Amino acid sequence: MSKKWHIAVGSRRGPKVNAVTDAMSAIAPLLGLDTAPTVTGYEVESGVGHTPVSREELMLGARQRVEALREKLCAADCPADFYVGVEGGLDVVGQNGPKRVFLESWAYVSDGKRGHFGCSGSIEVPEALADEVLSRGTELATAIDRFAGAAGIRDGQGAWGVLSRNLISRQESFRLAVLAAFAPFYNAAMYRVAAAAQG
Repeated sequence: MSKKWHIAVGSRRGPKVNAVTDAMSAIAPLLGLDTAPTVTGYEVESGVGHTPVSREELMLGARQRVEALREKLCAADCPADFYVGVEGGLDVVGQNGPKRVFLESWAYVSDGKRGHFGCSGSIEVPEALADEVLSRGTELATAIDRFAGAAGIRDGQGAWGVLSRNLISRQESFRLAVLAAFAPFYNAAMYRVAAAAQG
């Protein structure tokens, strides 16, 4: 009987946990698993603002979720095989003068020994929405609800869904980030070849 793997996610929010679950269905066979791992969400702090406003803050939040999660589960004597932290927020980029603001989703994955980052991609945020978050300090979840005239958007389609007319959901953006962050684990041979070529 094969071992049942446990994947721990540093959030209990549906789009984040579901994104990891979806990603694991594709990743599991590449890791040599014959059954889907158990994916469980846990409430931990990211250690960054409610809406990260730079790529550095997004990456830090994802990594700190993993560190807090690993510490919590190891202290309870129930470590996981992989720890996953996902973080969404804004990245401000100067582009030939005026700044442009992008919504991004980042993931950090660790097996407890080493960790890797992945990013989904970016979608440009309308200036008025960016200003609401960056200048007025409104949480993105609150601002997007107001702009879209709905409530609880972050637990459904998310800002990604609103901005892309549901062609890309919040969950899908996190799924892509998780797939990218897991690449050094499920494609380890390629990463070893690349490292050897550098050395």
